[in-house]
Amino acid sequence: MVLEATMICIDNSEWMRNGDYSPSRFQAQADAVNLICGAKTQSNPENTVGILTMAGKGVRVLVTPTSDLGKILACMHGLEIGGEMNLAAGIQVAQLALKHRQNKKQLQRIIVFAGSPVKHDKKVLEMIGRKLKKNSVALDVVDFGEDEDGKTEKLEALGAAVNNNDSSHLVHVPPGPNALSDVLISTPIFTGDGEGGSGFAAAAAAAAAGGVTGFDFGVDPNLDPELALALRVSMEEERARQEAAAKKAAEEAVRQEKGGEQQSSSQDANMAESSDATNAEAENKKNDLMDDENALLKQALAMSMDDPGSTTTVQDAEMSDAAVDDQDLQLALQLSVHDSTKESASQTDMSKLLADQSFVSSILASLPGVDPNDPSVKDVLASMQNQSEPQQNKDEDKPPAEEEKK
Repeated sequence: MVLEATMICIDNSEWMRNGDYSPSRFQAQADAVNLICGAKTQSNPENTVGILTMAGKGVRVLVTPTSDLGKILACMHGLEIGGEMNLAAGIQVAQLALKHRQNKKQLQRIIVFAGSPVKHDKKVLEMIGRKLKKNSVALDVVDFGEDEDGKTEKLEALGAAVNNNDSSHLVHVPPGPNALSDVLISTPIFTGDGEGGSGFAAAAAAAAAGGVTGFDFGVDPNLDPELALALRVSMEEERARQEAAAKKAAEEAVRQEKGGEQQSSSQDANMAESSDATNAEAENKKNDLMDDENALLKQALAMSMDDPGSTTTVQDAEMSDAAVDDQDLQLALQLSVHDSTKESASQTDMSKLLADQSFVSSILASLPGVDPNDPSVKDVLASMQNQSEPQQNKDEDKPPAEEEKK
């Protein structure tokens, strides 16, 4: 792989507004510059690329040689178109930028896009070419667009003066249906001086840009036969793998269909067996129910045919039990009446004692601090006597009633 430092000189003159190259000269030139920058940086990671403009107010360096592809592509946006191209000044500024490159081991190359007429004389260009050759600077010129005032002859003279061991190239790209970048892909500007790495970088750049070169896989077999063969073998292997996968998928589909039919037949047989077993269980349950009903009917008939004497005996036993229960009840009633009679007799005795005024007076006199002649005590005794009299009358009326009950 070639280790190079490259400066690309862009033509941004008024002639770049023409539309004979799709979509315009300037846009076609920008696409080609992007591809060249990608090819150079991919062929060797240590390669550097710089860009400058040759028209407008003067030659202006957009970016010095660098390996940052993003920075290189970003400088192409927003460029102004105007003025006339100054080819001689552009080449001299590019040579000065390459002279101050960081890595002195890098080879020096200048790529010039000339899309407008060349105003310089042929001798001036030859002198610039000899100076470039003296400083070991290679020059690639892309001639497109205007072809007046002996432009082609001047550029050929420049190329012949700078060429050393076919290190410099001149490419003429006439207007046509193909894009400028598509035409340049198959030229030595992309493929390099027979280096495989540069050819691979050109193919990768073309694939990234989506360009159509007319060759299989976008690679010219004459320029890089090994890459073309490797791509063809890889494609054949991929095609064979896809065919094998499709065949395997078809076989699996057929196998699944057969398996589905076998499963359906086995499911039908299982369903038939389960239905037979269900019917047999239903018949057995029905027979069991019939047997239970017959047994219950027989038991009912046997109970109805039993001896009636046994039923009367059971009824007599129940009556005798009821009679025994009645005797216990009568005894309990008699005891409760006797207790009530005793209570009433005790209450009657107490009322008689309270009615005896002399007895009550003697009891009160015996109590310390109680005066029987006190009016309040007499009132209490009088009220107690009044209460005892009705109680005595009730007690006198009760005994006849009890005697009648007895």
